[in-house]
Amino acid sequence: MKKVVLALVIFLSLSLSAIAGVNINTATQAELESLEGIGPVKAQSIINYRKKNGGFKSVDDLKQVEGIGNATLENLRKNVSVTGPTVVTPKAAKPTKPAKGAKTVGNDKAASNGKTADNKLAKEKPKN
Repeated sequence: MKKVVLALVIFLSLSLSAIAGVNINTATQAELESLEGIGPVKAQSIINYRKKNGGFKSVDDLKQVEGIGNATLENLRKNVSVTGPTVVTPKAAKPTKPAKGAKTVGNDKAASNGKTADNKLAKEKPKN
């Protein structure tokens, strides 16, 4: 029984690590940009490095890419691999601000100020 449980635990840990992130050897620019701390410039740098030098042999090879230092590498380490499929989870969308010069009214104005219609008091008209 212990062997079955141990085998199951090992299988699950290996399968989860195999789908844990982005394969830096095959990822597109958009897939690389889905990683925290990687924008368009760093994503393109990774692709350029990959084209010039061939595939990455280990995740540590990312340190050779311009713009990626030790801190960035440590943040990326759990989300990237050099083998396996790329599994991308979308980043949470950031709230958008109204265009410069655009007027907001009602709920849009309350939301842009961090308020909602529920917690914004309406002025009552006096009864005659």
